[in-house]
This record gives sequence, structure tokens and C-alpha cells, in this order.
Amino acid sequence: MNTFKNYLFLFALIALVASCKNAPKGEKAMTSEAAPVKEAMATAKSLAVNTANSQIMWTGSKVGGQHTGTLGLSSGSVKVSGDKITGGEFVIDMATMKCTDLPEGKAGDLVGHLSNGDFFDVPKFPTAKFVITKVTALAGNPEANCMVYGNLTMKDITKSIGFKANAKVGPNGVSVSTPDFTVDRTEFGVEYGSAKLADVVKDKAISDDIGLKINLSAS
Repeated sequence: MNTFKNYLFLFALIALVASCKNAPKGEKAMTSEAAPVKEAMATAKSLAVNTANSQIMWTGSKVGGQHTGTLGLSSGSVKVSGDKITGGEFVIDMATMKCTDLPEGKAGDLVGHLSNGDFFDVPKFPTAKFVITKVTALAGNPEANCMVYGNLTMKDITKSIGFKANAKVGPNGVSVSTPDFTVDRTEFGVEYGSAKLADVVKDKAISDDIGLKINLSAS
């Protein structure tokens, strides 16, 4: 009996180590209830997002491995006052979801599953949205010069999230890039395969954290 228990403990330990190894990289985004959106200053300039040059990279993982992919924006704008970003609004086109680490057929199967009711239910919720509520300066971090806070709406659920970013405002426009960070999908009603559910076998669970990395430009 003790030997059996030892094997169970060993298998659980291996699953835990594998899960940690495959978990998406980056700090977890701070999540709270939706924040009020301030009106842009009258002097603020609105710059249109270049959707062709803007992209969201995602990573999803489980004990057995992980998958990577991209999402595109359908529209967006950035509010700028002087050399600072003061606001912005971005619409994410969920139908642009792609998987980048699998052959075409398998990638299509994965995206099909992620797009159905188990996960993001793209036919019902074709877009997600992020609205900037606040940008604050950061010092001493080579990967990020600011914290970006905003309301993320996904599947009709809105939460405030905060993440680090490197933003540059110049005469030719704005560029924003982020280090890797993660968002808990279950905060937005995407619970399929979560270890939080009683009927999910823990060593088969899909990570609650989605890894994200953003590159954006506007002019």
C-alpha cells in the first residue's frame, strides 16, 4: 500500500513539474473589476492603429505541452497628449485566430475547438475589446517604461487588467510592445479543461493562464 502511495505521489510530482515547465511565460496581469474610463483631454491627438502591423501573440498550455498562435485587430485608436499615451481603444477580431506551431490541418482543428462554445465561442462573440483607462510611468526596467491599465471585454465579461509595456511616442506615431504576460481565462468565463472544475482530471487539465505578448503601432 505504501509503495502504491509512493507511486501516486511520484506521478503527481512529475505532472506538477511538467505543468510548471509548460506554463506560459511572463508575469500575471493584475485583474480587478472594470474601472471607469476617463474622457480624453481636449488637446489629445487620436492616432489610428495600423492593424496590418499590430498583432497579439498567444500561448496556451497543458501538462503535455503548449501551443502558440496569433490574433489580429480589426480597428483601434491611441490617444496621445505630448509624448504620453492618455487613452486608447482596440477591437480584437477573434476570427483571425491562428495556431503557429502545428501543421495546417491540425492547426485548423485546434483553432476550430478554441473558437467553439467550449472556449471563446467566436460565432456568438466575434470580437473582444480593450479600452485603456490609465498609463503610469515605470523606471528601471529595460523591457518596460510604463504600466498600462484598461478594461478587457471578452465573452461579454469586462475586467480591468494591468500589464507592463514599452511605449514610444514620436513624430511618426506610437509603438507599443509588451514583455510576456499572462491572463487568467476563467475570469472571462472560459473554463473548459480548468483544474478548478471538479470533473477535470488534474494531470489532464489545461492551464488557466493564457500567455500574451503584444506589438502595436499607430499613426
